[in-house]
Amino acid sequence: MPRWLNPANLFTASRLLLTPFVIGAILEGHHRLALGLFFSAGVTDVLDGWAARRLDRSTAVGAYLDPIADKCLMSGVFLALGLAGAAPAWVVAAVLGRDLFILCGAGLFVAFTRIRKFPPSAWGKLSTFVQIVTVVCWLTRDAFPEPWLRAVGKAVLWPCVAATVWSGLHYTWRAMRMARQNRLAN
Repeated sequence: MPRWLNPANLFTASRLLLTPFVIGAILEGHHRLALGLFFSAGVTDVLDGWAARRLDRSTAVGAYLDPIADKCLMSGVFLALGLAGAAPAWVVAAVLGRDLFILCGAGLFVAFTRIRKFPPSAWGKLSTFVQIVTVVCWLTRDAFPEPWLRAVGKAVLWPCVAATVWSGLHYTWRAMRMARQNRLAN
């Protein structure tokens, strides 16, 4: 069996496969199903990291596939929440805009430098965590329409946007520093 075909990468692939079902459930208004599917996708994210470390099965395929699966899931969910009217458009624009900005920056690095590794930063991980909490709050609010859940859903908007914007600024600063170091090395 090829090294890339291992439990960690299968968990990552299953997250990619779950993504359209999560998005579909959100768009069709099946909030509890969307929440359950999103939770299942989250479990695969935990399991793929655990399996890669515990079974010593980290691969280049997994290193590329894992962030792609994460971005597809999170971007797709935010977009679906926006299209369904469950999330304000400005929040969706902030999340998608940051991700597109980072993706374009990575593309420029690949095109014009020898830099090929773009490890996540602590701020990027915090931003992702806050975005996940926000999605869970919104899906829970829609699955169980209680007034206090609506208040929690509103309360997480600003921390989500603040963490998203700050991490985007931090990635920009880090990219400029990497580009400067790369230019000095050549």
